[in-house]
Amino acid sequence: MTSAGNGSGTRELEGKRALVTGGSRGIGAAIVRQLMGAGAQVLTTAKTTKYTPPEGADFVMADVRTPAGVAALAETALDRLGGVDILVHNVGGARPHTDGLAIPEEEWQDALNLNLLASVRLNALLAPGMRERRTGAIVHISTAALGPSPQFLHYGPAKAALENYSRGLATTLAPFGVRVNTVSPGRTTTPGGVATRELWAQVAEASGATATTPLGRDGQPDDVANAVLFLVSDRAAWVTGSNLVVDGGEYPRA
Repeated sequence: MTSAGNGSGTRELEGKRALVTGGSRGIGAAIVRQLMGAGAQVLTTAKTTKYTPPEGADFVMADVRTPAGVAALAETALDRLGGVDILVHNVGGARPHTDGLAIPEEEWQDALNLNLLASVRLNALLAPGMRERRTGAIVHISTAALGPSPQFLHYGPAKAALENYSRGLATTLAPFGVRVNTVSPGRTTTPGGVATRELWAQVAEASGATATTPLGRDGQPDDVANAVLFLVSDRAAWVTGSNLVVDGGEYPRA
């Protein structure tokens, strides 16, 4: 496994400008470190200043649940970076519910805003610049899209819609040299600790995923970040519209 912060060791992203949403901890922070290690200039976000972004990354507080919040983030990214060559949508989340039928309407809308529409809105503002330059890479992180969970009846469908949207956007932007892909992580060890492991166990039971992965361990943030690094690099120059599943063989394949 590539160590955190070292990227590919080739500085293959030298001169590239990257925006990573939700990059202050866990998988997002690992993505930021990998991109910086490969030479990219990185701006990352969180909705609060509670978490510290990786050293060397530029940071802006942003709430992408609203059109205004997304617009402000896009403006800041263009101002600080001068343009965006790499866009990684990592932000996401939802509150679990024991009764999926009792999820309030506002939480359904919040899940759609955060896990789907934030990406749609940000792409609409930043992808045109990539299209004009005829180069760029967009990656959507789509956790829980592969297996529905009753505890996250609002979250999984939003991420599944994101994966479908990602494939459609890939076709739209391919003639302009802009690549769009999805990464679907499985059970990954993050700062959530025990609570996160218990939550993944519930999701696995409900979705038919294995209790332990065939590869014998949970994922680490860098396992996912390595996949993102590959997809935004020239090594993936002929890869678009794909969903790279990074789960240790966890989810059953159709």
